[in-house]
Amino acid sequence: MIPSHDRRRPVHLAVTEYPTAEWVAHQLLEAFPWDSAPHYLLRDRDGSYGEKFNEATSWLGIREVLTTPQSPWQNPYVERLIGSIRRECLDHVIVLNETGLRRILKSYFDYYERTRTHLSLDKDAPISRPVQPPETGRIVVIPQVGGLHYRYERIAA
Repeated sequence: MIPSHDRRRPVHLAVTEYPTAEWVAHQLLEAFPWDSAPHYLLRDRDGSYGEKFNEATSWLGIREVLTTPQSPWQNPYVERLIGSIRRECLDHVIVLNETGLRRILKSYFDYYERTRTHLSLDKDAPISRPVQPPETGRIVVIPQVGGLHYRYERIAA
């Protein structure tokens, strides 16, 4: 997963049981096509970042910033997002295979980007949505992430 720090939006998500440096490098290239790559990439020292990953960051013109070993507080946005995924989603479902995990995470990220409010964004979602005044209509409940979470919308009567 590659998040953007400005609006707390996940930019790219991929799932594999055995991540390799080649696979991680490929995900980086998929996340930033053309000339959309960031100037910096803050990452930990996981073993799945290898020579191929370093080549991909160089090719994209990204400067890697490494956190100190065993210092998760140096990358708080990612740690917070991973914690939210666990607490709000994965702790409540049984994942049977990679395809199921991919489907669940895609559904969660849709909820995370469009519905879930964030205090750091003044109680707005990463993809901002307009305030719906009471005169717009009655409130309906829309289940999300298989019913783990809900979105409330006003619809005209």
